[in-house]
Amino acid sequence: MLPAAPITKTQRVRIDLGDRSYDIDIGADLIGRSETFADVPRASTGVIVTNEVVAPLYLSTLRGALQSRHERVLNVVLPDGESHKQWLTLQTIFDHLLEAGCDRKTVLYALGGGVVGDMTGFAAACYMRGVSFVQVPTTLLAQVDSSVGGKTGINHPMGKNMIGAFHQPLKVVCDLDVLRSLPDREFSAGMAEIIKYGPIADMAFLDWIEDNIDALMLRDPMSLAHAVRRSCEIKAQVVGADERESGVRAVLNFGHTFGHAIEAGMGYGAWLHGEAVGCGMVMAARLSQALGLVDAAFVTRLNTLVKRAGLPVVAPVLDPSRNADRYLELMRVDKKAEAGEIRFVLIDPPGHASLRPASDAVVADVIARSCQPA
Repeated sequence: MLPAAPITKTQRVRIDLGDRSYDIDIGADLIGRSETFADVPRASTGVIVTNEVVAPLYLSTLRGALQSRHERVLNVVLPDGESHKQWLTLQTIFDHLLEAGCDRKTVLYALGGGVVGDMTGFAAACYMRGVSFVQVPTTLLAQVDSSVGGKTGINHPMGKNMIGAFHQPLKVVCDLDVLRSLPDREFSAGMAEIIKYGPIADMAFLDWIEDNIDALMLRDPMSLAHAVRRSCEIKAQVVGADERESGVRAVLNFGHTFGHAIEAGMGYGAWLHGEAVGCGMVMAARLSQALGLVDAAFVTRLNTLVKRAGLPVVAPVLDPSRNADRYLELMRVDKKAEAGEIRFVLIDPPGHASLRPASDAVVADVIARSCQPA
């Protein structure tokens, strides 16, 4: 068993991207301390972008910490939910920035989960052709995945995250204390992104997750600190090697091709992103088995762990009359598809992932089996 990291002091993981390098700070009681943001450039204006759920919990705390960095600290409060990750909500951010006379030195702060982080980052990439921003993720999923790596964007009715830009933050602040207020369903959704790092990169970490899943689900601080740090370390290594997802970074999307189809097919927000990814990982593992890359024992092992994390393992039926065809249609607009050919992130072997095509017939069989209770 790997030792759990202490949280008596802030831990730091470096994203190495040359002149765009930055740190991920992981620890307790971070967002309320001005020293947390001491390395953020001083600017006349700082703008906190958050949502209506997070704002009552942490907006005033972050505002207080930023008073020493900015002459004025403004805020934009967005509606909550994946269904609002679209143009109209993005326009709201631009409206506030323009009405406040924000200039090119303005710093945006994304205070919230993945939706807030993605939209704030995209707004920062676009406003005056690019301003700085800081990620302050308040969900487990955002802390271990979406806040790290500079992928920003919004959804389109035909596909998730299809409109966006790569825009790296100045830093990422992962305050473990905020996870105490996270609803159980949201916490489980974040566990999907932690679990994925084992099969694609580190089977010893998967062993550790299995050994510590009960403590993690009880939000044990030491266990969470280790899980968040190790997840960020793995993502940092991958992003550092392939910032713009031209090759190896695609492996971080394990479970996402099926998962994104579930989200789009059911309507954004019906399932949380992490719920769709958790089920999608089991489907991708089954496809890996169908192609002879892993054995049945691995699929069972992953299925059991995803279920223990409180995530769904039975895929939804998107269209009773043509379910497999509907899944395939949605997956063909996935960003990893090339010339209409779907490329899946598959486990090959456990601890390593690769991008591979698969025939429609094989995929359809996996979908049919995944939509039936085991």
